[in-house]
Amino acid sequence: MYELKTEREFDGAHFLTDYQGKCENLHGHRWRVVVYIRQESLGTAGTEKDMVIDFGRFKRTVREEVDRFDHMFLVEEGSLMPKTLECLREEGFTLMMLPFRTTSENLARYFADRLIARGLPVSQVDVYETPMNCATYLVPAAIEEAAR
Repeated sequence: MYELKTEREFDGAHFLTDYQGKCENLHGHRWRVVVYIRQESLGTAGTEKDMVIDFGRFKRTVREEVDRFDHMFLVEEGSLMPKTLECLREEGFTLMMLPFRTTSENLARYFADRLIARGLPVSQVDVYETPMNCATYLVPAAIEEAAR
């Protein structure tokens, strides 16, 4: 079994709805996204001969997905009143509307799903909110494969 990983960071603000504590208020993080891809065998021909995947393609794909979030206000759909959203947009804020609560756990799964849809054999995604705290999403297919 072979595994590669790459990392990318983005700065973004968010708040957590229905949360009892400091994180219910608007705040920001330097989010760190670590993506692992896994494959049982190496490529046999062409550019990716003897590779899991070309690191250039791997890094570029992760960069494209993660960079979409850079310097965004991550907002759970339905968490703010329409007039609040309108005012934020009028003031020039760039919002990233998401169909889930903006936790590290949900972001890890979101990135895994997006990268898998783009053809990467993702096995795990870690999302750090701080240098010492992260959430991990393990792709179910990778868990089953490891158990065999």
